[in-house]
Order: sequence, then C-alpha cells, then structure tokens
Amino acid sequence: MRDDADVLVVGAGLAGLHTATLLARQGHEVLLAERRPGLTGAIRTTGIFVRKTLDDFPLPPEHLGPPIRRVVLHPPGRGRPVTLESERDEYRVGDMGPLYAAAARAAADTGVRMALGTRYEGRRDGAHLLTGPDGPTRVRARFVVGADGARSRVARDLGLDRNRHLLVGAEEVFAIPRGTAPPTFHCVLDPSLAPGYLAWVVNDGRHAHVGVAGYADRFPDGMRRALDRFGASAPGLPDADRPGEVERRGGPIPVGGLLRRISGPGGLLVGDAAGAVSPLTAGGLDPCLRLSVHAADVLDDALRSGRPDALERYDGAALRARFRGRLALRRGLAQVRTPAVAAAAFTLLRTPVGRAAARRILFGDRSFPAP
Repeated sequence: MRDDADVLVVGAGLAGLHTATLLARQGHEVLLAERRPGLTGAIRTTGIFVRKTLDDFPLPPEHLGPPIRRVVLHPPGRGRPVTLESERDEYRVGDMGPLYAAAARAAADTGVRMALGTRYEGRRDGAHLLTGPDGPTRVRARFVVGADGARSRVARDLGLDRNRHLLVGAEEVFAIPRGTAPPTFHCVLDPSLAPGYLAWVVNDGRHAHVGVAGYADRFPDGMRRALDRFGASAPGLPDADRPGEVERRGGPIPVGGLLRRISGPGGLLVGDAAGAVSPLTAGGLDPCLRLSVHAADVLDDALRSGRPDALERYDGAALRARFRGRLALRRGLAQVRTPAVAAAAFTLLRTPVGRAAARRILFGDRSFPAP
C-alpha cells in the first residue's frame, strides 16, 4: 500500500499529538502513526503537570487531579523531613489515559489521520515504511517528526543525536480512600532505593503514585525489587490496604538535557526523542508541549516556503545552553552514591539557604526556554 502526507508524525504521546494538531490546524496533511493499538494503555509517565504548564496550555480540567501545594523531602532514614508549602497551586497529576484520548480526539477533529497499531519500520528508497493491521505501507512525506520516545528510531534514521544518559523508572498507581491530609508530593533521596535520582509518592487525595527511578546499573537488587521494598514503607500513604488493582508503569527517562542536533533536512525530533526533559527533575510534560509549538512553527515555515533549510532554526544546541545550571545539578545528584552522603546533604537543605534553593527548584516560575 502507498500513502502520502505533508508530515508523518511517529508516536502519539503528548508531544506527537500536540505537534500533529498544530500542523493540521495550519492546513497541512498530517499522518500520525502509533505502535500501540490504543492510547490508554502502556503509559510511561507519572503525569505531573507544573503550574507554568497549567497556566499556558488549555488542558481539560476534568482529567486533572486536585492541586498540590505541599512537597515533603525525606532523607534516607526518613527522619526529620523538610516540608515546603507554596501559596499557589504548584502541581496537578493528570489522568493520562483520558488525557491522551482527549488529545487524540482534538487531533482527529483538526484532520489528523491516525494510524494506531502501526509500527514505524524505517526509511527506504525515499519513503517511510509502516506496518499496521492491514500490512505494510510506504508513506511519502515531505518531513517526518520523531515523537517516538527516548530510544527514537526516527532519530537514528535521520542521522540526528540520540539520548545517551538515561534513567529507568517504575511506579505503581492505585486509587486511595479520601482522607483529611492535604495533597502532598513526597520525595525520598536514598541511593539504595533510587541511585542517582529519587523515590516518590504523589498522594493527591484520589490516587497514589509510588515510584522509583535511577541508573539501571546501580540498583543493588534491580529496579523491581527496589520498588517493592520502597512500596512496603513508602511515606504519605493512607493506612488502608492497597487495592488488588494496581496500574504498573515504567520506562526510560532521558536526563542528558536537550540534544544538540534535533533537526535535519528530512525532519525533526520532539519530546523525549529530543531529550526535552529537565535534567534535574526529570519532568518532561512541560518541555514536550513547548518544544512541540516551536517544531510546528518551523515545519509550517518549511512547508509553505518549500525550503527544507528552514528547519535549521530548530536548533537544540542554542536551547541547550540555557540548561547549564540544571545539567550541573544533574551531575551533582548523580554523584550521591551512598545514604550517608544523601543524609549529609540534608544538613544544608535544612538551612534557610538550602530551603530557599529547594523552593526555587520546586516552586519556581521557570519552564522550558522559549526559542
């Protein structure tokens, strides 16, 4: 089979759906291919949206959990945690299945053609190869957008940079009984549980997210056992027994910062494929939406002008320069290898200077830099 489009978007996460929708609104023919047969399964993100994203993007409020203003930072022994309260609503956790479904409906309403259960197989003889329920298809598109995750096949085919610095994470999500405690985001800094990153509990009063992430080769007994160990004594959970129905999520998290070469004459990368994830916090939903806006603007210019070199202004190196501070903090966090070192860090964190720095990171107004 053969097909044609102005743009082929590979991957139907928020980055791919948002890019496809914006391009279709500008009048371009867009085909979106997603290997999953449906968008509500195999979710890989906790779904934490920060205040800046909630202010700037019209996310459907019915698919967002209650606002969270409270963050509690725990040392390895869990004693003397540091509690930070904001005067503003800082976080909301999205119900990602319905959010993806709503974004897919918005894409379809603008004219995006969706090909679910369809795998991108690469580029050959000037065409992109897809394999779906009806067999193989050759797609001729003027540009391809790689929204296909941290280990992007599109990035390889376009000869662009690929993520080399990855964490792996896993979490369990389950409903909890309504309680009286305020919605809270708990972070545990313990290298024996989450080497190079954090273990977390997000309790928004409706659902709990219990997870760990770190460098794959540093988990003493593997990530799954670390999650089981943490889940048995995770802070901030109600006393009620955990329900039998638990959603399990997991996947790679790029933390090397935005890649330098994220575009070429044949297309560009967005979302995790472009490394558009905060190196320190590993938050990727705000960067994926903001970078998608830039990607759609650049592609619209290239399509209307007929000049592929218009993609040159989609420059990861220029944006990466604004991540120097967060990259330095990422390198510092990666060096916290023992519980003793993590506990010592809390000595500074409990001072006024340390608390102010933590508030700036957790409650600051900065977002992904504008191009």
